[in-house]
Amino acid sequence: MAKERKSLSDAVMKRFMTDPNSIQSEQPSTSVALTSIKLPAKRQPRRYFDPDKMAKLVASVKEHGVLEPVLVRPLGDGNYELIAGERRLRAAREVGLTEIPIVSRKFSDQEALQVALIENLQRDDLNPVEETEAVLELLAIALDISADDVKSVIYQAANAKNRNQELKENVSLQLEKIESYLVELGRFNLESFRSSRLPLLNLPPNILEALREGKLEYTKARIIARVKDEQQRDALLKQAITLGFSLTEIKAKVKESKVDLVSEPAPEQVLVDRMGELAKRLKKSKAWEDRKKRDRITKLLDELERLTGKE
Repeated sequence: MAKERKSLSDAVMKRFMTDPNSIQSEQPSTSVALTSIKLPAKRQPRRYFDPDKMAKLVASVKEHGVLEPVLVRPLGDGNYELIAGERRLRAAREVGLTEIPIVSRKFSDQEALQVALIENLQRDDLNPVEETEAVLELLAIALDISADDVKSVIYQAANAKNRNQELKENVSLQLEKIESYLVELGRFNLESFRSSRLPLLNLPPNILEALREGKLEYTKARIIARVKDEQQRDALLKQAITLGFSLTEIKAKVKESKVDLVSEPAPEQVLVDRMGELAKRLKKSKAWEDRKKRDRITKLLDELERLTGKE
């Protein structure tokens, strides 16, 4: 039974990644009372709703109605559980609509969470923290392990690579699956996800909150988080938000203040790791079958050779 659920979960993931609108388009939409739609018991990928974006959506719904149906699953008592479309649902309620168009589809608990995660990722409007957490949860579902275990596999792989050691067979298989799903998502490779996104989850709580609320870009957040002293860090965070500091200005402030910083990986090592991941992806890529892409890749490699001193 577990294997059957797992294969179904994989099928949902691959199909919806390829075409995020496929599930909605399979069945005609119908309208139901707003009061019959319940929010899911398990948390949605989205935790923060940008006030400006919500205001624009509310204005659109007020003028045109809800143009795209929300995705739900039946609860068996005449009610439905929301899977995707919470912003539209909130806007419809705020405007005072009594009904909303839906597409209803039967999903297990696991499939419902999986589709909600993918749908939100495909819409490309989660903040960096929500996006990172969504990817981790998606990988956890794919591997049938916890999100913490997913992080552990990724870090084990990085440590083994740095020490020139081989991974255990089970970890290696899990890593291959992680890499495969990241390619499917098309947002990160393994190294960029490890080095630029996972560290976000370890940021101080107030910096994480600023990221969630869209008050700060994650590149700025990482620089501010490197300030060791809590009071100095909090002061810089408030200045960055209030005065709208650019990344360059934040770096200058840190340098001027001569504060102690938490060390981070050497930039050259990060770039070398990225090149290694790209080499792996190029071997499996279908880009070589497209002449224009192949020529473009060749030109980029030629440029890299020139930059690294090879004539």
